[in-house]
Amino acid sequence: MAGRYARALFELALDGKAIDAVKADLEKFDAMVAESDDLRRLVRSPVFGATEQGKALAAVLKQAGIVGLASNFLLFLTENRRLFAVGQIVRAFRALVARHKGEVTAEVTAAEKLSDQHLDELKATLKSITGGKTVDLQVKIDPAIIGGLTVKLGSRMVDSSLRTKLNAIKFAMKEAR
Repeated sequence: MAGRYARALFELALDGKAIDAVKADLEKFDAMVAESDDLRRLVRSPVFGATEQGKALAAVLKQAGIVGLASNFLLFLTENRRLFAVGQIVRAFRALVARHKGEVTAEVTAAEKLSDQHLDELKATLKSITGGKTVDLQVKIDPAIIGGLTVKLGSRMVDSSLRTKLNAIKFAMKEAR
């Protein structure tokens, strides 16, 4: 379902020459949902009716400055009781935009926020691996990995996190007994 909605939005954005604006607005909304427990509850809870969910969402979108096609699309999802899938739709939309632009998306998980210099070095390294394609980094912070990085690029994944290394040592010590 998410793919169909993302494809429809992508085609509308392509026709309106607004791909970048729609992508920016969707990512802004996705970040807002990730940061706010109240907004997450509004988006995911089946308790709210479509009308009250739509009114609340319209106020949030207006306050955030999300207008135009992205705003209309989010309100359309609300009317059709599909707002709960907005995270999946945003990911699918990002993938369509990346494919259209010849970009590759890499999911990076770090224990703490990476500096701009580290992000640039990581992008350059991944660009050389992908044959010169532009790399869009989706960075998540997860203190549970203790240190290091995990990088997922397409079907390939490199896990150099300290947690994984410690688990490998722990497993090797159990085997040595």
